[in-house]
Amino acid sequence: MQNKGLVKFFTVLIFLACAYYLSFSVVSNHYDNKAAEEAGGDMVKYQAKLDSLANDTVYLNYTLRECREKELGLGLDLKGGMNVVMEVSVPDILKTLAGKKNSDEKFVKALDRANEMQKSSQKEFLELFCEAYKEVNGEAPLAEVFSSTSLKGKVNPRSSDDEVVKVLKEEIEGAIDRSFNVLRSRIDHFGVVQPNIQRLEASSRILIEMPGVKEPERVRKLLQGSANLEFWETTELSEVINALVLANNMSMEMSKADDALSGNADTAKSEVAKVEPLAKDSGAVSELDSLAAELGNVVADSANVVQPEAKGNSLFSLMTLSIDPTTGGVLPGPTVGYALPKDTAKINEYLRIAKEKNLLPHSFIPCWTLKEEDKGPMAGYFALVGLKTRSVRGSEPKPALPGSVVADASADFEQHSVYASVNMVMNSEGARAWAKLTRENIGRCVAVVLDGYVYSYPNVNSEIPNGRSVITGNFTAAEAGDMVNVLKSGKMPAPTKIVQEDVVGPSLGQEAVDKGLTSFIVAFAMVLVYMFFYYGAVPGAVANAALLLNVFFIFGVLASFGAVLTLPGIAGIVLTLGMAVDANVLIYERIREELRGGKDVKRALKEGYGNAMSAIIDSNITTVLTGVILFYFGTGPIKGFATTLIVGVVCSFFTAVFVSRMIFDFLLKKEMLKNVSFTTNLTKNFLQNVNFDFIGRRKTWYMISGAVVVVSLVSLFTMGLKLGIDFSGGRNYVVRFEQAVEPAQVRELLGGKFGDANANVITIGDKNQVRISTNFRIEDNGETVDDEIEAIMFEALKPLINRDDVTKDMFVSRYVVNAEGKAESSEDAAISSFGIQSSQKVGPSVADDITISAIISVCFALLVIGLYILLRFRNLSYSVGAVVSLAHDTIVIMGIFSLFQNLMPFSLEIDQAFIAAILTVIGYSINDNVVVFDRIRENRSNTSSKNEYAIMNGAMNSTLSRTFSTSMSTAVVLIIIFIFGGEVIRGFVFAMLVGVIVGTYSTLFVACPISYDLITRKSKGLENASKEN
Repeated sequence: MQNKGLVKFFTVLIFLACAYYLSFSVVSNHYDNKAAEEAGGDMVKYQAKLDSLANDTVYLNYTLRECREKELGLGLDLKGGMNVVMEVSVPDILKTLAGKKNSDEKFVKALDRANEMQKSSQKEFLELFCEAYKEVNGEAPLAEVFSSTSLKGKVNPRSSDDEVVKVLKEEIEGAIDRSFNVLRSRIDHFGVVQPNIQRLEASSRILIEMPGVKEPERVRKLLQGSANLEFWETTELSEVINALVLANNMSMEMSKADDALSGNADTAKSEVAKVEPLAKDSGAVSELDSLAAELGNVVADSANVVQPEAKGNSLFSLMTLSIDPTTGGVLPGPTVGYALPKDTAKINEYLRIAKEKNLLPHSFIPCWTLKEEDKGPMAGYFALVGLKTRSVRGSEPKPALPGSVVADASADFEQHSVYASVNMVMNSEGARAWAKLTRENIGRCVAVVLDGYVYSYPNVNSEIPNGRSVITGNFTAAEAGDMVNVLKSGKMPAPTKIVQEDVVGPSLGQEAVDKGLTSFIVAFAMVLVYMFFYYGAVPGAVANAALLLNVFFIFGVLASFGAVLTLPGIAGIVLTLGMAVDANVLIYERIREELRGGKDVKRALKEGYGNAMSAIIDSNITTVLTGVILFYFGTGPIKGFATTLIVGVVCSFFTAVFVSRMIFDFLLKKEMLKNVSFTTNLTKNFLQNVNFDFIGRRKTWYMISGAVVVVSLVSLFTMGLKLGIDFSGGRNYVVRFEQAVEPAQVRELLGGKFGDANANVITIGDKNQVRISTNFRIEDNGETVDDEIEAIMFEALKPLINRDDVTKDMFVSRYVVNAEGKAESSEDAAISSFGIQSSQKVGPSVADDITISAIISVCFALLVIGLYILLRFRNLSYSVGAVVSLAHDTIVIMGIFSLFQNLMPFSLEIDQAFIAAILTVIGYSINDNVVVFDRIRENRSNTSSKNEYAIMNGAMNSTLSRTFSTSMSTAVVLIIIFIFGGEVIRGFVFAMLVGVIVGTYSTLFVACPISYDLITRKSKGLENASKEN
């Protein structure tokens, strides 16, 4: 083999890179296990332990937080949590931008028409609206509608349609960006470990993944709430330091009381009683005077104070005050102090109680920063900022200015500086209030607060009379852009609604991990055994070594990409193992042919690898092409499957072709291959020297295939397919009971509860677990809809729950039965729980988009494959044969799902996973076609005979052993996944299994015979034409 040194270099380099990226997962798991061991099953203690270690350097100068960010993450189906797709309503944005014209009859008609068109189109809504507007209003310009006050200065009555569309695009993009920014800030403060939030390409949708979430209803309310931007005056720390000392004294007393409560109840009551009467609101004495009386001489000089006493779990033990460590003086500004995320809740509690006891001024409003510090000794800590309100005592604290007064904001780079600044423009009302606010706060800070968190608190240098401000600081371009989005979020033109949702309970996630791991280990072991069995000890060992390295590379590459491993992703890896064998099989079959031809091992190896290369490259490219199409059109877990499939194919090509060859060269050099035959006694003559007449009996195969296709089509048109909620829209709930239940029981109890909507119930997995599907109120995006549906199910299913101690919240968030036989909320993922295990929601608009994407992806895959075959073999006959074969496979698989949808003991619904299976089968089937076509081409080039009949039959018979080996290994792997992989992917694997069988059949009995007929017909046509001439 040439370039052995280069292959060794890249193998070692890739190995080290994979080891590096996977090492972060090892480190993270080590500390996770350590925290779990110390917590003893207490999830609060577990999270607190991880939070306390988050900023500690634990590995190669990386903190634990950074290690966890770099580890190979688990998807929600393996870890439990919530996956949400939010949509910013573009129609609502257009209504806002149209201003008073949004009730115009023609505008409303155009919007309605665009909404109708979107159901069958992949175009952006704005483009559809423009088409509909022209259709309804003829040549009327868009400026007639959009030259409103909200777009003043951007659109005028003379603006062309192109200019208006450009402005509308910018406004829509800006609205989506602002929504994204608001959602990101909310997720950052929800306490989710490793959340993922990203904009979905070419859409107004935002994907949010939150592992470990246990309160889905709280998340729904949080995400769908309106953005709240405010401007606040601030309180200097020096103004409240004495009051904070009193609050700290109070917290120490409370801490002592808590400690005593755990040891001596009587003492605890006495000490708590001493804390209560610290202060009363007399109402007659001024606030500052009453505070001064309470303070006495606690701190004589507030400008020169060291960190006060901090004992136990007190306020100052949890928070580092903003004090100069060298002078001991209070630092200027409104920053009170810094604290770790895990301590903020306790600090809030202390401050709330201190406020209730009048220990803190009424005007002082403590508020945490939106982001943690990322530099210096306080990195990883959140800052507590003192806001100031002028509201009277007893009333709700109000900000100095609402965010709705911001008319515009933009980022700009300062002159002679690498840092960016932010320009902010107020409306006329805001400009007057802003001038007063800045005049009264010169030399102090004004805080920008979003959803109750401080985003920024710049210092006011002078009065700003015209409402135009420049906010400076060490902003990077990205930070300035974020600031602009925050300032603009005060005037959100459209709400953000949940259009798709998946919730997976932790115990269901743990079960998926166990089943996925089991299927992977068993499938991997079976593939290893198969290679030993079929090709012997040494060749089997080489192939298995390549497979082991392949698996290591796959996980390493996924970790380096920051990919998330899902259950379909594990299925993709396991499937890749079965398909990875194909490259080894192709090579070994060619080597066996060379050895049977009398060549020595060295020459047989060289020519075997060389002759197999063309088929390997073609088959890998076709599989990668289907993976790319799947990745582009798929969403969520399907993207994960596509990613692992593509990575697996690339890694298997490298290991099977280059690494295995390198190992064989080493064994040759050591003279360890003298008696290696690449066969065993059992497989030596298996499928050798066969002479099956595939072409001669093609009409029989045509009749059989035609009959199966006709039956499939009749079933599809009469019985149809059972559409999952991915395509029909609706909600799925997986509910687990303590005892076995019949779907009919559940269906009867739910009868009529969902009005006219259907409630479909099937057993999924064990006998005590069912899936309830309904499209009840699916178009209603209200915040309480999900809660109402869950309440309906809980009330209806009470006879099956059969427990008085199970509440609705326990049913929704899952419960377990303890040793005393009582129900309690579930927290431990390792313990099987009862109640709603997972839920899924797909809105109608998402269902429409998924349906269109599915149809386009399958048709596009067929087109791309057909074009590739045409490009590679330069003969249209092969392309037609291949495409007809693939269409045959697709129709038959869909027909089987239609015929057996009510007969199988598992779900045969059509969902995104089914489309993924169809596309993967297309890749697998064309892989088979390419191998046979490649051998036909080779045989034709090696013979002077023009007998197409003999050439094709010979090629198909000579590749029969390879076809059997690859099909058998892939089928075995799929059967293992089907048995051990769990109910979630059983329908997907069944489609794959059927596809492998049908795909192998269609290669031999459809694709090649059709290609033969087309080639011979073309040859006869050419002969007749030459005779006529």
